[in-house]
Amino acid sequence: MTPRAIHYGFTQNFNVPAHKAFSWCTDFRPDDMALMQKENASRKIQRLADDVIILVDTLVNEGKSVEKRKLVCLYPSRLTWTSTHLTGPNRYSQFVYEITPQIADKSELKFTAMSLDYQVRDNDDLERRGEELKKMDSETWKLLAEEMEKDLNPKIK
Repeated sequence: MTPRAIHYGFTQNFNVPAHKAFSWCTDFRPDDMALMQKENASRKIQRLADDVIILVDTLVNEGKSVEKRKLVCLYPSRLTWTSTHLTGPNRYSQFVYEITPQIADKSELKFTAMSLDYQVRDNDDLERRGEELKKMDSETWKLLAEEMEKDLNPKIK
């Protein structure tokens, strides 16, 4: 089946300065999967260059092991990074993350997605799936924002 592109995006506020938020978001670690509420998952990190990384995430879904390889390109001077799925159920999907400073010590993440879906059948299905993905990703980033604020602002509990 020919894949269909699902485009969506959202913003997430952070109660931390932009540079700190960028550093926290791009400090990839093997235990990141637990932070993202992914049980039965693991992450391997391969640095190709200072600003180019391959992430290999392995998840168990319905008894099957699924491996996702992602090419991550960092643009620290712009507080931006991209993540392109090289393998897995959403191969060739690409996600763009951009952090911008806000007032005081606050920042905002602008998330833009182009998710290729190989199962979508029609425009109604495409729209429904886009809303599901947007909701799921934005909820994940709300949780990540809370964890970031706990890590970077010890006064927050």
